[in-house]
Amino acid sequence: MNALLLFAAGLVALVLGANLLVRGASKLALSFGISPLVVGLTIVAFGTSAPEMAVSVGAVLEGKTDIAIGNVVGSNILNVLFILGVSALIVPLVVNIQLIRQEVPIMVGASFLLLALGIDGKVSWPEGALMFGLLIGYTVFLVVQSRRETQAAQAEFAEELQAAEVGAWDGKLPVQLLLILAGLAALVFGSQWLVEASVTFAKAMGVSDLVIGLTIVAAGTSMPEVAASITAAVKGERDIAVGNVVGSNTFNLLGCVGLSSMASGDAGLLMSQALLNFDIWVMLAVALACLPVFMTGREIARWEGAVFVLYYLAYVAYLILSAQQHALLGTFSTAMMSFVVPLTVVTLVVMLLRKPAAS
Repeated sequence: MNALLLFAAGLVALVLGANLLVRGASKLALSFGISPLVVGLTIVAFGTSAPEMAVSVGAVLEGKTDIAIGNVVGSNILNVLFILGVSALIVPLVVNIQLIRQEVPIMVGASFLLLALGIDGKVSWPEGALMFGLLIGYTVFLVVQSRRETQAAQAEFAEELQAAEVGAWDGKLPVQLLLILAGLAALVFGSQWLVEASVTFAKAMGVSDLVIGLTIVAAGTSMPEVAASITAAVKGERDIAVGNVVGSNTFNLLGCVGLSSMASGDAGLLMSQALLNFDIWVMLAVALACLPVFMTGREIARWEGAVFVLYYLAYVAYLILSAQQHALLGTFSTAMMSFVVPLTVVTLVVMLLRKPAAS
């Protein structure tokens, strides 16, 4: 029970900390005259990935590298399959052409980069510095590119992010700085509590830290993305729901892995053989599957969302059966690899050939 309370407290602290950090930093930036679009592409995007980053770095500092890397890989799988799936079930999601041409290929490239750097069993701190440097370069590129955005895009971000009015409680510099500091503190404590509770869960359930990181921790740290995407879908902002997930995945790969590897020092961020043999390939397959799904009609239909959710449930079921070495594991694996996966691949190829994306 203590572990459950600690996990819940850590989750609340992470979500609260991310919200405080985003509010304080965005109001501060807007007060200095930075455009809402740039704030949305940088501070808000970082804020939704802040829990993953805090937990991964915190796990590394406590020597729990499986939780650190499992959190990133698990979050990316959950973001696409579960969050986009549930959002599409609420309302079919519109896919902006820029996502297809630029953001998804960058997410896929970052996924392959993690595999290439970690294939030897670890991501060293220089490799982590490279990934974090790429994130900085990508962010700068987005800011420069944003200057060419349409007035409609500028207005959309301006409506979502409004500068603090003079006299408002968050309109003063000390308050904005206090919000940022409080947000960072909540992220630090929340990550420590979540990691501590997760280790307790792993021992009690008899499963590895990696499985806990891929499932429970990944789901917990993805709560900001869940809230943001589902809220955007309900409000009719269907392109934001998709963009939030794709952008968050890229930030997770380059930012969380990069910073965690740098924090690991000479030892590097270790990647278990189990992760390299299975989970990272699932993450790659999910990232690659976005292209044909997004390109067919430039939307995610309800039935595609249902398939996404079912695949996520199947993935979690496999992890549980594998961890327990259940008697049904062989039958389940055979059914997935011999029937479900090939049928899905054929369906995606046929969809891609029959309905090319509009230019």
